Amino acid sequence: MPATRKVAPRKRARLSSEDSEPESLHSDALDDLPPKKRARSSNSKSGSSSKLKPKRRKRKADEDDAKDEEDADRSDVDLKEGQEVVGRVVQAPKTGWVPPGQISQNTLDFLAQLKDPACNDREWFKLHEPVYRRTEKEFKDFIEEFTNMLTEVDTQIPPLPPKDVMHRIYRDIRFSNDKTPYKRGLSASFSRSGRKGIFAFFKPGDESIIAAGAWCPAKNELMTLRNHVLRSTPAAKTLHTILSSKAFTAHFGPPRPHPRGERQSVFGREDELKVAPKGVDKNHKDIALLKCRSLAVSHRFTDAQVVAPGSEFMEALRGVADVMTPFVHCLNDLMTLPVDDESDEENEESDAGGPDEDESDAGE
Repeated sequence: MPATRKVAPRKRARLSSEDSEPESLHSDALDDLPPKKRARSSNSKSGSSSKLKPKRRKRKADEDDAKDEEDADRSDVDLKEGQEVVGRVVQAPKTGWVPPGQISQNTLDFLAQLKDPACNDREWFKLHEPVYRRTEKEFKDFIEEFTNMLTEVDTQIPPLPPKDVMHRIYRDIRFSNDKTPYKRGLSASFSRSGRKGIFAFFKPGDESIIAAGAWCPAKNELMTLRNHVLRSTPAAKTLHTILSSKAFTAHFGPPRPHPRGERQSVFGREDELKVAPKGVDKNHKDIALLKCRSLAVSHRFTDAQVVAPGSEFMEALRGVADVMTPFVHCLNDLMTLPVDDESDEENEESDAGGPDEDESDAGE
């Protein structure tokens, strides 16, 4: 009984001393102390971390959302290494687009913005590139349908894919005083080869056109054409017949120069000669035609016609292309067929030596 009383106080004393004076404990007892401290510290940390985790998760989620949004803005912009976009990328409209074979108001609206110098700028264009890409896709779909229609009207035109007939929207500014980087319209050209063919250009402001002919033909081609006109060959007579036909004059005007120098039929272009070609009589009956360096015609459409629903616009284009096709074929003959092959046998002797002189004079 007394021994029991002596042991119990000592045990309680040791327990209390462990809490109050840990440095006085035996060295063997220190082995049990670190786990207790680690247990307490781990419990306290786990308790505090459990309270902070929701905040960190929320903050991380917000950062991830912001990063995803930024990546989405940049995903449609093709940036080179070292480049960055300064500003917010504008996404393409989700509505207002039309089926293949039509042009939407969205396309005209985008092109109209390029008329503003502040928008016809590389930085602005980069921020609006998603809109341009969607506009470009719609135009490709339209050109594919237009090509299908055109190859039905003119069997000499090969059915090429849109990428082979569409023109780039980027201007060639290397030798131009106008450093505006982008064109203000979308265009494509179709022909059996070279510059001779049909040209389509879509530009807001009632400036969309379809044109056909030969623009700045090569020297030899122009020389051959003028010799046909000078010799009044069958091909030249066919050209006169086409230019004066009822359907042709209804679309492009009468076959003579405009009194005020405006464009009419094949006349009135900027590269037209002011005087007769060298060696050609200025009183020649076809002197107006002989002054032309380019022989082309064009027909204009309003914005309302361009964005007309359904196949209205495509049918209007077909009607003009029907009239243009014989004109294009005739020009191809005039610039490729030798004059002697087209001459009448009666005129071969009287005109001997004439073509060589005319060719050398007209080509200068």
